[in-house]
Amino acid sequence: MITIRNARERGQTQRSWLDSRHSFSFGEYYDPQAMGFRSLRVLNDDVIGPGGGFPMHPHRDMEILTIVLAGALEHRDSLGNGSVIRPGEVQRMSAGTGIMHSEANPSSDEPVHLLQIWLLPDKGGYSPAYEQRPYGNAAGSFRLVASQTGRDGSETIHQDADVWLARLSAGESACHPGAAGRGVWLHVATGSVTLNGTALHAGDGAAIEDEPTLEVAATEDAQVLLFDMA
Repeated sequence: MITIRNARERGQTQRSWLDSRHSFSFGEYYDPQAMGFRSLRVLNDDVIGPGGGFPMHPHRDMEILTIVLAGALEHRDSLGNGSVIRPGEVQRMSAGTGIMHSEANPSSDEPVHLLQIWLLPDKGGYSPAYEQRPYGNAAGSFRLVASQTGRDGSETIHQDADVWLARLSAGESACHPGAAGRGVWLHVATGSVTLNGTALHAGDGAAIEDEPTLEVAATEDAQVLLFDMA
């Protein structure tokens, strides 16, 4: 079964420096029918204007992934990390028992477009941790970027969830096998695709249960995220 969450159904937060679209309830946006999917709790599609950003703020007991689609994002945290995240990289921050961090667009003239993803950990009380790495070649197929075991060069998260990313040129397709007892959330980050024949566009999401195979075919150049969760 495939249930579509259309991009225009998402919540929105707008500030002078921020345009954020929320696939699930977040901040001032509350929809009791959209509280997450399995361990996936937050999927925010953010555009931060030049010089804008979030000042230091706390997180606790959450697995946070940040993927920059265009531009650059500057990160600082209470563990002493300072970095700039760019397209082709994924950042993982395990908030654990507590962490402070800030995120800012260091450019004076270009916006930054990013996805921020929160997954619930399998338990509370982990030590805070930080990781950032390039995800390599995700062209033409799904590349594993985060997993519970950190296998195949992926980042390690404290949850039985595999996070896959694919960059597909128009006309290319990628498949992902289903598995009994697991659910999949698919998010179209950019471009347009079909999912088992159903058309999806940038910002659209899909909750997937009991599908033996998923075929994602690009109808224009696209980037797609896939969350495979217990």
